[in-house]
Amino acid sequence: MTCRRIAVLMGGLSAERDVSLNSGRNVAEALRGLGHDVRCIDAGADLLAIVRDLRDYGPDAVFNALHGRLGEDGAIQGVLDWMGIAYTHSGVRASATAMDKDAARTVFAAAGLPVATGMLLTPAELEPADPLPTPYVVKPVNEGSSVGVEIVHAGSNRRGAIARGWSHGPHVLVEEYIPGRELTVGVLDDRALTVTDITPAASGPSFYDYEAKYAAGGSRHELPARIHPAAFARACDLALAAHRALGCRGASRTDFRYDDTAGAEAPGRLVILETNTQPGMTPTSLLPEQAAYCGMDYATLCQWMIDHATCRT
Repeated sequence: MTCRRIAVLMGGLSAERDVSLNSGRNVAEALRGLGHDVRCIDAGADLLAIVRDLRDYGPDAVFNALHGRLGEDGAIQGVLDWMGIAYTHSGVRASATAMDKDAARTVFAAAGLPVATGMLLTPAELEPADPLPTPYVVKPVNEGSSVGVEIVHAGSNRRGAIARGWSHGPHVLVEEYIPGRELTVGVLDDRALTVTDITPAASGPSFYDYEAKYAAGGSRHELPARIHPAAFARACDLALAAHRALGCRGASRTDFRYDDTAGAEAPGRLVILETNTQPGMTPTSLLPEQAAYCGMDYATLCQWMIDHATCRT
């Protein structure tokens, strides 16, 4: 293995900054353990400072450990393409499309992939009346890690408060609530890894929210998921199809709702929630867990991502 100069971009500007810092620290430690020369760059609001740091260091590749705005929406990808520096994960178009949940829904639907019934509204349009039968889900268009996600139940009187206090941009994505389980499938280029069944802790939230994702003991991950074999195979196929429909490269992770409430004998209904082009790399993250199940330890996964780094020049 050739030792290389690797810049790890981490931190950033989004609500997922702390997660990104955690991801970046773990990645840097793993890459240094493999013998690489690694520099961590905390990507703040000063884009020129990021460019200057990268030019001063002159990395062979960038490991993009940013989440959310700047790092996951095509912005930093465009800068790195312009600079001619190879970087991990997806390029500009796939990143920007996947980050915009409404745009990604359109791509999935056009490719014949299953999405929940939904619509894009302004907070003012949401406030006066339920746009869908309850329960339904309200979520930001371009946040990750379940930031800002709410489930509106019948008689909860939460809709008005959510609309009036909305701070996640000019639009709200509203989707039907799919009962059942939360599943996820990691993809490495042309390979779907396995299916994880995610259950929030019994004393925690009723869905896989930010705390359940990142707090120790916040959720239980069962892999491979014990679901109908046909649904298992279809989840893997759909994750790979979503990766390709968006034009992703390297690693991605697609999240699903799986309605198995009709019973274990039937495959149940799978619906794509979103595809993450920058899956988390923290100790509790799902992609490293799936890679380990498939025989690829954390450091090997980081090396695989560096080996598949590229840019569009």
